[in-house]
Amino acid sequence: MAASSRAQVLRLYRALLRESQRFGSYNYRTYAIRRIRDAFRENKNIKDSEKIEELVNKAKANLEVIHRQPSMQCASLPALPLPSLVGLSTWLPCLYQMPSFLKLLGF
Repeated sequence: MAASSRAQVLRLYRALLRESQRFGSYNYRTYAIRRIRDAFRENKNIKDSEKIEELVNKAKANLEVIHRQPSMQCASLPALPLPSLVGLSTWLPCLYQMPSFLKLLGF
């Protein structure tokens, strides 16, 4: 891997970790950090430049999704009791945001 590619990958790795710190929920935050670290460790020995470029593009897309989350405090909202519909309008946007992030992480 060229030095510039290595530097780019390291910048991307740090940016992903930094942005994942914005999650309000401890569980989402630690999951994202663990998943990012595992993915980068898993792919650290790849030498094929096309594959590296593909993985970098995927990581950039993931970074954009994390950065684009309109309300990172959704996960830190208090638990909504099942029978209660009070506050449902607050929760609906959050329910639709998180699956897209989890899907891009590979789940």
